[in-house]
Order: sequence, then C-alpha cells, then structure tokens
Amino acid sequence: MVFALSYHLVFVTKYRKDVIATDRVRDCLRQAFASVCSDFGGELRECDGEDDHVHLLVDMPPKVAPAVLVNSLKGVSSRLLRAQNLPEIRRKFRGDHFWSPSYFVASTGGVSLDKVRSYIQNQRHRADSSQP
Repeated sequence: MVFALSYHLVFVTKYRKDVIATDRVRDCLRQAFASVCSDFGGELRECDGEDDHVHLLVDMPPKVAPAVLVNSLKGVSSRLLRAQNLPEIRRKFRGDHFWSPSYFVASTGGVSLDKVRSYIQNQRHRADSSQP
C-alpha cells in the first residue's frame, strides 16, 4: 500500500498546567508518541510545543482513524508519565488525567510538510521570544 497521509495534532495539558517544562518530560512524551505511531504502522515526524501543550506531525496509514490514534497517543503517554512518577508532574496534578479531553487535528494537505515541521520546531523558540 502506498499512502501519504500526515496529521498535525495538538494536545493541551489538563487545566493548561505547565508540566511539559523539562527536557525529561518532553523526552518521555516523544518516546511514547514515537512508539505508538510505530505500533500503528506510522511515524512521528516532529514533536515539540510549549510548557502546556504539544504539537505533533505524524504520518499514518489510512486504516488508522485519527480519533483512535489520538486516544492511544494520549492514553499511553499519560500512563508512561505517571509510571515515571516525576516530581515536576506529581506537584502539579492530583488526579489521573494528564491531558485535556479535547485535541486539534488537521491533515497537512493545505500547506507543505516543511512549513508544518518548521512551525513545530520553532514552538519553544516562539514562546521564549514572547516573554518580556
């Protein structure tokens, strides 16, 4: 099967808590997302964001429904972070939920993948430059 189906996904932390602030959390998320994408026969092409949300660029086969993919990405990453018992997360959350129940997904057909990739790669830089 030949396909070229890419999605731009955005997940926001519960209550927009700034728990993705450390490299350790970002690396853990990136590994979880890459593993889930691989399990579905796809690929994580980019992953970055700010302290309270994350952007992903993923390639997926057409047999994988975006809602199913999102459910797995959020569920696996949340469980993995909880299992790590990281103090920077434990201090901010008391319940079992890491992600907000909402998400954004768009196919990337309207813009080049390089532009989406560049946008995602520059998320942290944009946030840093907007601070006074």
